[in-house]
This record gives sequence, structure tokens and C-alpha cells, in this order.
Amino acid sequence: MIMKYRKMGSLGWDVSALGFGAMRLPVEKVKDEETGEMKFNIKEGEAIEMIRYAIDNGVNYIDTAYPYHGGKSEVLVGKALQDGYREKVHLTTKLPMWMVKKTEDFDTFLNQQIERLQTNPDIYLFHGLNKARAEKIKNLNLFEKMEQAKAKGIIKHIGFSFHDSFEVFKEIIDMYNWDCCQIQYNYLDIEFQAGTAGLKYASSKDIAVIIMEPIRGGKLAIPEDKLDLYPEIKKTLEKSKIKRSTPDWALQFIWNHSEVSVVLSGMSTMRHVVENIESANNSEINILTEAELATISELREAYGKYNVAPCTSCSYCLPCPNGVSIPFVLRLLNDLAYWGESGKERISFFYNYMAKTQEDIEERKSKGEEFDGAATLCIQCGECLEKCPQQIEIPDFMEKANEIFENGKGISEILF
Repeated sequence: MIMKYRKMGSLGWDVSALGFGAMRLPVEKVKDEETGEMKFNIKEGEAIEMIRYAIDNGVNYIDTAYPYHGGKSEVLVGKALQDGYREKVHLTTKLPMWMVKKTEDFDTFLNQQIERLQTNPDIYLFHGLNKARAEKIKNLNLFEKMEQAKAKGIIKHIGFSFHDSFEVFKEIIDMYNWDCCQIQYNYLDIEFQAGTAGLKYASSKDIAVIIMEPIRGGKLAIPEDKLDLYPEIKKTLEKSKIKRSTPDWALQFIWNHSEVSVVLSGMSTMRHVVENIESANNSEINILTEAELATISELREAYGKYNVAPCTSCSYCLPCPNGVSIPFVLRLLNDLAYWGESGKERISFFYNYMAKTQEDIEERKSKGEEFDGAATLCIQCGECLEKCPQQIEIPDFMEKANEIFENGKGISEILF
């Protein structure tokens, strides 16, 4: 197989169309000998084999981060890049901005990450920037720390990954001479966060754009034998004269954009690696016909029919006077509606990390921690109803979230 390569913005080197995202490596459930609790460990041999197979077949971009797999991803990537593989790739990791409390934390984290990786990263990103974290960069002089690390040859390029609105994205792009940025983008999220507008704006500044969540956490990859569960999506695929797997439709949509440098896929099996490499090898800029683009538009519409709340994440409902992170709760409910009980454990993990009482909020604020507010904070005041352009019955949905996440009710019992 022959890998396709694209321009890495203004950086002067070509990057493989497919990058290996080390966030969803293969895992196995094991019992902790000390606590007796079940935990997930990376299947080390299998993960290393997958990464090296990808590199042997032309992938030259590897992405990891401090928190992935509970801190074990960087260690695994470091092991996989031994035996001559390090020299074949551009390696990226990220500064965990939510954990940075003082300027000196920059050196602490970077040194720890270099130790984990057994090498220096080529690209160092500010992880998960939003408006507040962008202010933190300025307040703690972290641009200066990045530039010092670059001047010393510890890193080569500076960038950021992003989770906020397009308006905030534009502000962040304009605040520094970035080498690259990483955004969530797929055919469902063309107007979510940075979206298509952000993709084009960054590219107009000659900033390399790295794409994450191209398959929306697996949502856009429905196995052939599961399509009967999603008749609207199946009908759209059957109508198309071009036959592709659902993940291939998602990936080709992104690679069709000239503004995209590299697409990261978090691959969990060797089959994912093989299929994604084949998909990358078939990619081209502006290769999709009008009929194919129409199919993707129809797929977007079909997926929308499986949402229970027509939330566009416009955030007009915010701020909630009681601290509820309304768009995030609605997004979790839509994910529950799509995945059903099979996705409840994974989605509940994100919900259970949210602040659930006013005391919890005050405690987290006092510690300088970041957080989202859970549905338990909702007092049914109705203020959000006047603000929502989609006329969503938000208080009712907050009640439904409580029933599912707090009271253990079944998804179909509450949402349908």
C-alpha cells in the first residue's frame, strides 16, 4: 500500500494523510491486586504491533497526550518508537492545561512527558484550549515557556488543540503565530466548535490543521451487521451508487478538504489500522462528486433523526444561574439515545465527573479546578426556555438526565 501525503501547513514537510491517535489503544479489563477494583490496561504487545504496522505502511504522525489511558499512552508510544521507529515519525504530545496552576508547571509536565516518551516531542500543543485556558496562557507567560523550549531544541513546533466556539477559536488563532492547531471535525460537526469556518480560517493563515474525532468517537462507524438498528442511515447508504463503509464515508469527507493536513484516528484493533490505511491511500483533495457530497448531507440528516434533543450547542441558554452545563448534558443524552444501554457506562463516566451540588462547585472553584455542572443542579427555574432558539424543553431533559444517570432508570424507559 502507498500512503498519501499532504502539506503540513507552513512547516515545510509532508505528513501522512492518516495519523495515529494513541487515545483509544486496545485494552483489557483486569483486577487491581491492591484495591480489588477492575481497571483497564493497555494490551502492550498488540498496541505496539499496531503502531509499528502503521509506520511500516507510511504513517509518519503519532499523537498522544498526558492524560490518555490514565497516563499510560505516552509510555506505550515511547516503547513503540524504539528499534528505529522514532526517526520515522513526527511525534506530538500536549501540555495538560487544566492541571497547570503556575508557570513552573510547564517544565514539570514537559520533563515528565519526555521521560515517559523516552524522547522529545516534535510538536507540543496546549491541550484543549478554550477562552479561560487561553487567558491562563497569557497570565502565566506560557508562550514564553514554549519559545524557550523551542530555542533550546527541546521541541520544534508550537500549537494547540481546541474545544470552544468559533469566535473563541478565531481569537486564539489571532493571538499568536501558531505552527499548527488541532480541532474536532467530522460531517456531523461542521458547525460545532471551530467547525468548517475555523478550518478555513486557520488554513488561510497557513497554519497546519490536525483533525481529531473524524468518526465522532465511533458514532460514524456502524458495522455492516448493525445497520438494521439504524434504518434511516441504512436507507441513505443503500440509495447511494457509491458503496463505502460508514467510517470510509466519514474519513473521505475530511480528506476532501484541501485545508486539512492530517486526520487522527484513535484505533483500537489491527483491523481499524488496516482499513484506515487503505482508506487514506484512496483519498484525494476535492475527489468527492456532487452525488457523494449529497449522500454525506443525507447521512448528516439521517443521524440527526436519532437525537432526542435538537441542540446545536449554540450556548444561548448559558450561563445557567445554577451552574448547569446545559449543552453538554443534552449532548450526553443524545449520545445515550444513539448508543443505548451499550454506551451507558462510557457516557456515565463523563457525567459522573461533573459537579453535582453547589458545595461541589464552590470546592472545585476554591481549588482552581475546571468543571461542568450536572443536571442535578437544575431547579426548574425555566430561565433557559426563553433563551433557547430551538425551543427545547430543557428542564424536562434535565429531569430525564437525573432519572438515567442518578436513579439508574433505563434509557428506552426515559428517552423514548
